Formats: sequence, C-alpha cells, structure tokens
Amino acid sequence: MKLSSGTIRLIIPAVSLVLLLAAVFYMQPRAMSYTGLNLLFNLAVPIALATIAQMLIMSVNDLDLSMGTFVSFCACVAATFLQSSPVLGILIFLGAIAAYAIIGVVIHIRGLPSIVVTLGMSFVWGGLAVLILPSPGGTAPTWARWVMTAKPPLVPMAIVASILIAAVTHYIVMRSSFGVLMRGVGGNDRSVERAGWSVIGIRAATYALAGFFAILSGIALVGLTTSADANIALRYTLLSIAGVILGGGQFVGGKVSPIGAVIGALTLTLAGSFLSFMRISPDWQIGAQGAILIVVLALRLALNRLEKREKSQ
Repeated sequence: MKLSSGTIRLIIPAVSLVLLLAAVFYMQPRAMSYTGLNLLFNLAVPIALATIAQMLIMSVNDLDLSMGTFVSFCACVAATFLQSSPVLGILIFLGAIAAYAIIGVVIHIRGLPSIVVTLGMSFVWGGLAVLILPSPGGTAPTWARWVMTAKPPLVPMAIVASILIAAVTHYIVMRSSFGVLMRGVGGNDRSVERAGWSVIGIRAATYALAGFFAILSGIALVGLTTSADANIALRYTLLSIAGVILGGGQFVGGKVSPIGAVIGALTLTLAGSFLSFMRISPDWQIGAQGAILIVVLALRLALNRLEKREKSQ
C-alpha cells in the first residue's frame, strides 16, 4: 500500500518523536515514569500553542517573526493585569487580537512582506512588554497555575493538553469550512476570491486566531513559571517555525498539519528538556534541536524524491 505525501509528512515527525523518546528511556530509565514524563514535557504546552499560532500564519503563506516577543508580551500581561485586574487584562488581550487582525489586513492590502512587518512588530511587542514589566516578576493567575500544574491520572497534563490542542486545531484547520478557506487562501487566494469569499476577511480572521493561540501560549507559560519576563519567550519564534516545518508544514501553498505541528513541538521540547535534565548547557540544546530538524528534513526530502521517481516510472 502506497502512502500519500500527507501521510508521510505526518509519519516522519511521529517516528522522530518515538525514536528520541526511546533514546531518552535507554539513557535514563527513571524517565519512564509519570514524574519523568512530566519533567521531560514540562514546557510542551506553551511551545505547542505558539507553534499552532505560527502554523496558522504560515497557512496563508506568511511568516511571523514577532511570535516570541508577542508571547513574552502576553506573559507579562498575564502576570500583571490578568492577575490584579482581570477585566483590564482581558481588554488588553482583545486589543492584541484586534491588532493581529489589522496586521494581516495591512500586509495583504499594501502587499508588504510579512517578514518585514512582523519583524517591526517584534520591537513594538518587546517594548510594550518592558513597559508592563521592566524587571522579572509578577504573579501567575491562580486558575492558570491550577490548570498547568494539574495531575490527571495515568498521563501528565502536558501530554493530555497537547493531544487536546492537536484535536481541536485539526478540526478547525482540516475539517471546518473556515479551515478550507484559510488553506485555500494560502494555496490560491484568487480562486477563493472568485468563489465570492473575502480574502481580506479570511486573512484577518486567521491572524486573529493566531493571536488568540499565542495569548494562550503566554498564559500557559506563566502558569508554569509562576512569573514573567519581557524576554521569557524570545526563543519561541524560531521554535514555532521549526515545529511547523518539523511537523510536515511548508512555507508556501497553505500546506500545514496541526497534528504534525504539535508532534514537532513535542519533539523539540523533548530534545531541550532531556539536555536540561542531563545538565547540559542551553547552547548545546539549541544545537541539538537544530540537528534534529536538519535530520528530519533531510529524511523528508529523500522520501519526497523517492515518491516522485516512483510516479515518473
């Protein structure tokens, strides 16, 4: 039975995660426990949410280089206003979602490169984060702390939440009518426009939804760390892009995989957590995550070439 290219894109990251997890269990058998898995995947939820947010942007052929600073901004809001003045915090988040929608509209109307616009916005979000929280501090909302530290039976909260995130976003992106239109805009926006749909409206809604998931990422991160910092999630920009690509997504054509993106985020989290568990320098963690991405992409490229050869014969 021949596998489709979409299935191959999903199998490769899943196999990568399983192999990495097997290596972890072989080197550290004690990690094969509830507590061990909880430590290994501790930061999986905020990274997975940021990866989904990036995936939504990439589904319309754009790229968000402000993801890390925006999540940091959201974390600062969650640790300050959302804790002391919940109504004000919610209003700030609603304003941030509206700002994301406007960014998507401006990029489309003016024909601007998303990389340039979002890179500029990264300084805006970073500056706002510093204004809100000049030095590390703040307090996580009680409910966010409770959710992120909950201990469901059998499987750690990080894995349960990741499965839930994958299921919900798979339905939104792959099953719902909005998801079809969103991927259609990424594949061929003129065809969507000829069908009578508003490309601007779809892009605005996509950016707004990405902003919503990025906000959830910031709240989840604060729930885990109990405090915030203006630079707490700067690495999430590259991690989110790597997670999408590792999970089978592509930079063009609206080809994305929500389940694959979550698996990619879990793989990158596992690589970083394991090296931290082994007390290895964070510099090596970045290198290990990059090496995993290169190996998986090389394998995917080899399989794609093999598939093309079989079709041509």
